[in-house]
Order: sequence, then structure tokens, then C-alpha cells
Amino acid sequence: MRFHIRRMLQYLAFIFLLFFVGTVLIKRGTEDIESDGAGGGRRIQGGGAGEEGVLIRNKDNAVLPRVQLPQFQAQHNQAPPPVAAAGGNQFRNFAVGEQVLRKKDWHDYARIEAEKLRTGPGEHGAGVVLTEELKRTAGADTKANGFNERVSDMISLDRSIKDIRNPRCKEIQYLERLPNASVVIPFHNEAMSTLKRTVHSVFNQSPPELIHEIILVDDFSDRKYLKEPLEEYMRRFPKVKVLRMPQREGLIRTRLHGGRQATGEVLIYLDSHCEANINWLPPLLERIALNRKCIACPMIDVIGNEDFHYESQAGDVMRGAFDWELYYKRIPINEAEMKRRQFDTDPIKSPIMAGGLFAIDRRYFFDELGGYDEGLEVWGGEQYDLSFKVWMCGGEMEEVPCSRVGHVYRKFMSYTVPGGGGVIHKNLMRVVEVWFDDWKKHFYMHKPHLKGMNYGDISKQLALKERLHCKNFTYFMNVIAPDILQYYPPVEPDPGATGFVQHEESGLCLTYIHGRKLEIILEPCKPSRQRKGGNQYFTLTWHDDLRSSVNEKQCVDYPNRVEGGEPILYPCHGGRGNQLWLYNPTYKLLYHPSSELCLTILPSVAKGSEGKAVAMAKCSKTNTALSWKFEKTFKKVLTRLNQQYRITFK
Repeated sequence: MRFHIRRMLQYLAFIFLLFFVGTVLIKRGTEDIESDGAGGGRRIQGGGAGEEGVLIRNKDNAVLPRVQLPQFQAQHNQAPPPVAAAGGNQFRNFAVGEQVLRKKDWHDYARIEAEKLRTGPGEHGAGVVLTEELKRTAGADTKANGFNERVSDMISLDRSIKDIRNPRCKEIQYLERLPNASVVIPFHNEAMSTLKRTVHSVFNQSPPELIHEIILVDDFSDRKYLKEPLEEYMRRFPKVKVLRMPQREGLIRTRLHGGRQATGEVLIYLDSHCEANINWLPPLLERIALNRKCIACPMIDVIGNEDFHYESQAGDVMRGAFDWELYYKRIPINEAEMKRRQFDTDPIKSPIMAGGLFAIDRRYFFDELGGYDEGLEVWGGEQYDLSFKVWMCGGEMEEVPCSRVGHVYRKFMSYTVPGGGGVIHKNLMRVVEVWFDDWKKHFYMHKPHLKGMNYGDISKQLALKERLHCKNFTYFMNVIAPDILQYYPPVEPDPGATGFVQHEESGLCLTYIHGRKLEIILEPCKPSRQRKGGNQYFTLTWHDDLRSSVNEKQCVDYPNRVEGGEPILYPCHGGRGNQLWLYNPTYKLLYHPSSELCLTILPSVAKGSEGKAVAMAKCSKTNTALSWKFEKTFKKVLTRLNQQYRITFK
């Protein structure tokens, strides 16, 4: 009997010893994971959307076993189960090998409530009311910057802007521990009020502990107020640094210089005429905390260049893309991406970034990717170089719907680019020669005049591709961006109609006017202007949009829903919407499905008068004021489109 008792006690002691050793090992592991990456411990890595868990690397960058996250499904983004606070650990064990990250609500509710009470010009993102005086001086007030500086000066530097996020964004919690950020803002001869407002909005809309510094990098501005007056003003912000380039270098090298001087964990690049929206920063930083090889881009909203109203872009949440002349485009989210995402607030994998606003792990950007290609000069092509480099060399890029930043789109480029268009062409050629492989023939088919031009030495970039074991461009087109070929095939299908567009009742022709303001008006038809390249030659493209041959990147757009408004010219996005036009050859109507209106001539300008406006009116197959004649139509294409949209007219 005594023997059996002794055996039982030995057995229990052995079990207790195993339990004690296991507990110590688990506790140690979680403390290692908890330790700050800056202090040499492990930091969270890997684990893009769709992966089961996250990777952990130690201080020697060796991959440790994957940490399995529990399959916690948020309902309206309720918080995860509470985390045990013992020992200050960030993780809680649900079972052996299962851990979850602690999250928190980062919203500044006191500021949100205070901003609701603000009044004044431009508050809550409303446009400034343009008085007759402001309209009269608009040309002079816009000349220096491509936007109305006088209107900008009327608006508070701390103005409130409307929260246009998806409502679910207001409920989402983000990691409690996030990397800090260095916000780098390059500028050249920027208006003082827009530059200041950019800085103010970053501080106002960001948790202070997440802003490590703001670095303003002056690309050799010559305006006096951007010298000592700017530095004097910025001294009130201890986290702001002002750096000066010794000579004009252009956007790319100015960004690189600012990034190299930064000491934050994440770099966030912004333009110098932006306004951050509510809680914009945590959603970006979380994507990088979960995967340091992810570039996170905010949704870029539009700040009007005339009245500074704040609104989303046409189409809002879309994927970045390009055409074969390497113009940036936006395309709808494809079916595969729709299936991968559970909620509209989930990040979107985007093939191409817009370029001006993004967040990236600082060491990943410089130490692994090598920054931008240093052979790129001044401006242009850098967003393609970085996008291809990330996707083809093991990283990924996302647009984050719950992070929104407004951006002023200039009416025109208000400064000169050293080297002009030749520099941009050279940059694009470098990108193509480094990344496109055999696909570069499609670029040169659209840009034959660039063949044989010097694009410099690309040996360092080719060596980088080899060192990073980058995939080829066929992989990019087939796996990352197969939908680009759907919207922008190398050889475009037949259009619906081409040539001059004549208003039958007045005899006038649709005319593209290119000046300080882009617009379409009616002028007398002239054969010399109706050849391709002339400002009376239009194409109803296979994208179902209407473009002038003078500038095929601008589309006739009607963003309103009311009668009597005038169509505008807006950069083509290929997403139809406000830019979708259908031509009915039977009734000769130019129909705009989004507004359910048709193109007409303003009543006061009929009878052959020159330089008059077009407008939108209710469609009628018997109203001759709505009749338009295209020089050449492609009946099969038009018939298919009209059947597709099932258009009927009264």
C-alpha cells in the first residue's frame, strides 16, 4: 500500500514539473513577442489579409513559427475578447499556440464634438461662397498656385471637414501598440495657408503619440514667406523640422532627402496641400504593423481648387492602374478582390499607387527596396517604379478605405519642371526598361517617338531585381493586375463614334477649349479643326466616355443630377459613372445615364452664335434642340451599348 502511495506522489510531482516548465516557456515566448522591435526584440511581421496568423521575426531577422490568430469574427466590429493584463502582455492565450492582439478605439471624441460647433468659411468641408468680388478676381487669385489662394486664406488653418468614411469605420478598433510615424511633406513655392493647414490637420487629426515628427522639405523655393517667416511660424511645433535643398532637385529627390533624415518607424509622405480626415492615421499604421512589407495608401479625397469644398473622388473606392502610355488610372474593384474582402471597409489590394500620399516602413523602403530609383529625375514615374518593385519583389500594396486625406488638385501646374517633358519621358522609359520585360513593346507602340532615346544606366536597378528575387512582369499582369487588360488592352477595340460632333439645329460644333480653364463650348465648324488632333475632333470611346483628340486624358463629365448644368472636363477614369455617355443614332441623342439627361445647347445661344455653352436637359426624341450628329458612327458598337443599358426615350 505504501509503495502505491509513493508511486502516485512521484507521478503527481512529475506532472507538476511538466506544467511548471510549460508555463515558464509560454510566458517567456509572449514576453519576447511583447518586447519593442526598436530594442532588439521581436516585432510583428507578415500576415497579409487571408493568411492564417502573423509571422514573428527575432532581432536577427529569422522567421519564427507562425502565431495562429483565433478565428474571431467581429460583428459590426465589436472588440475582441478582453485581454488578460497580467504581466502587461499584449497577447492572450486562448489555447496552445493561439494568441490575439489587443486593440483600442483611437478616435478623439472630444475633438469630434468640438468640431461640430465650428462656424466660418469652409467649415465642415463646405465650399466657400464665391461672391461677385471673388469671382471677379478668381483668375489673378489662382495664377500663382493653380488654386484660389485668396479663398484658401479665408479658411481657418484648423477647419473641420466632414467625415465621409463608411459608417462602419467609426466602430473599428485598431492595434493598441502601433509604430510611430515621420510625416514627410516636400514643397516648392507652396501657398502659405495650404502648407500650414496641411501641418495643422496632421496634428489635429492624429494621436500625438503616433506622430514622431513632421519634416517639411523645401525644394529651393524662392518665395520670401517660405524662408524665415515659415521657420518662425513652425517653431511653435516642437515636432516640426524644416529642411532646405541647396538647389532645385524636384519631387523625387526631395522626398528621398526627407525620408533619409527621418527617424520614425514608418514614413508617411503627403503633398503640401492636404487635409487629413478623422482618425486617418491608425488604419494606415496597423497595416504596416501587421506586415512591414505592405505599403498602405489612404483614400484620396478632392478639395476643390476654386472654393475648397471637400468631397470623395468620382467612383470613390477603386484600384489604381495604368494605360499603355503610363497615365495613372482608377478601375473598379475586381470580382476576386470583392470576394476576398468581407466588408467594404476592408483594405483593397491595389496594383498601382497614385503616388503622392502613402505610408511605408522606413527601413523596408530604404534598406531593402533601395528607395526610389535614383536615376529618376525631378518628377514622374516614381509611383510606377515603387508599385512594380513592391508587388514583384515580395511586398504588397493596399488602399485603406477608413483612412481618408483630402488633396487639392491644381487647375494647372503652377511651376516649371526642370527639363520639362523630356525628363518625364526619360523616367517612364527607365521604369519600362527595368520592369516590363517583353511587355515594353506595348508602351513603345503607343509612344513610338521615344524609341532610341537615352534613359541612362539601369544596371543598379537590374541588380536589385536579381538580389530581391523579383518575379517577372507577366506575373504582375496575370496575378496582381489582370483587370488592367480588361479596361486598358494594348490594342483598343473600335469606338462608338468619331470625328466632329455637330449640333443640328444651330449648325455649331462641339469644341474643346484648352487654356487656364478646360471646357467644351460650341463654335462654328471648321474642317481644319476637325481632323484628329484638332479641337473639334471627338471620340466616343470603347470605355463609353467622350474625349477630345487634343487631350485624350480629359473626359466630358457631368457630376450633377440637375437640369441646366454645364458638363465639365475631368481626368478620365474609365469607371463610367459620371463619364458614361451613350449615343442613339436613331434619335441623335447624347445621353448621360447617371443623370438621366441629354446634352443640349443653352436656349439663348441657338441661331448660330459663337462660343456658347452646352448644358443638360430632359431627354426627348422629338426635341430638335437635343439632336447631335457624329461624323462617323460604328453601328454595331452603338447598338450593343444601347441594348446593354436598355435605354428608351419618350
